[in-house]
Amino acid sequence: MTIQSACSAPVVGSQPPAQLALSQLRLAGSARTTVPPNPFSLVDLQARRVEYLRVSVTDRCNYRCSYCMPAEGASVVPRLDLLNFDEITTLVRLFVDLGIRKVRITGGEPLVRRDIVRLVGQIAAIPGVQDLSMTTNGHLLADLAKPLRQAGLQRLNVSIDTLDAQRFAIVTRQGSLAAVLRGLQAADAAGFTHTKLNAVVLRGLNDDELVALADFASDRGYILRFIEYMPIGVDNFWGPETFLPIAQVREQLATAWQLTAQDDHGLPGGGPARYWTAVRRDNPARTLRLGLIAAVSEKFCQLCNRVRLSPTGTLRECLSTAGSLSLRDLLRGGQSGTVVRNAIAAALLGKVDGHRFDQAQPTLESMSAIGG
Repeated sequence: MTIQSACSAPVVGSQPPAQLALSQLRLAGSARTTVPPNPFSLVDLQARRVEYLRVSVTDRCNYRCSYCMPAEGASVVPRLDLLNFDEITTLVRLFVDLGIRKVRITGGEPLVRRDIVRLVGQIAAIPGVQDLSMTTNGHLLADLAKPLRQAGLQRLNVSIDTLDAQRFAIVTRQGSLAAVLRGLQAADAAGFTHTKLNAVVLRGLNDDELVALADFASDRGYILRFIEYMPIGVDNFWGPETFLPIAQVREQLATAWQLTAQDDHGLPGGGPARYWTAVRRDNPARTLRLGLIAAVSEKFCQLCNRVRLSPTGTLRECLSTAGSLSLRDLLRGGQSGTVVRNAIAAALLGKVDGHRFDQAQPTLESMSAIGG
């Protein structure tokens, strides 16, 4: 089926998203005119194979992290505008038909979505989903870790930017380090393995804790990932005062840990991190699997295998772009699975070659509304 025929069905809504994707494709001057056959039919103009879907299930969060949203919180969309569980499941199934194999549930904070365990079970039951994971702040994990595991969730990423309780409360504004630590203990007890700790590095806030965080993760068998602060937000918090490049993170860690770069990205779930093996200089028996995510200073776009689905059903081809294809509108307008699949494929063929983060023009959205 050609791209033209894939986009020829009427599109419901105020925008013609599939036609827009086709126009972008033509402007890019591509000679590729057909949707590639399964498997792995989601490819972009740079021949990157897209097999990793991040599904944001809510734009709401129980924290107010300083690098994510203003203290008063961000505006949220009406609940009826959010995808319901059946719509999410339908869309994930269509993405799997196109070659998606890895699904990550995100937010906002996904655990605040009512009946999230039921949704996890629905997605886990989809044939072809080989890796199902979730990113969470961990605040509600103590009560939900076991039922999530039983529902079919395979892995967890837990955000923990500091090990100092007072500093944690300042960074998250209304978070509790003790609650997150209880959540991690519950996840361990529930049988989760390869748990990743995500720490956004903030100059002047937690950049003096890098070694301590590495020690904490190593002692408990977690994978640690340091993430560059990206210029996304609505409160002008990002800037030279808060941004710390990954090169300086490596320098600080190297004072206590010997770092050896790994050639593979072979941890379950893939993703943007470049991985290192770390060995404690004063105790070689202490080791750590370390991931460094340098979205700004060391672009990883050439390795990008991801696409994002917003809480309202918008396809986001790149974290730095808003997206224009409303899969929700196609579903609610009665379009067939074939039309939706082909619209997705057309949009992904128009995926940009790299992000557009710019210090002068940051992405003016709350990260909680994007899903990270």
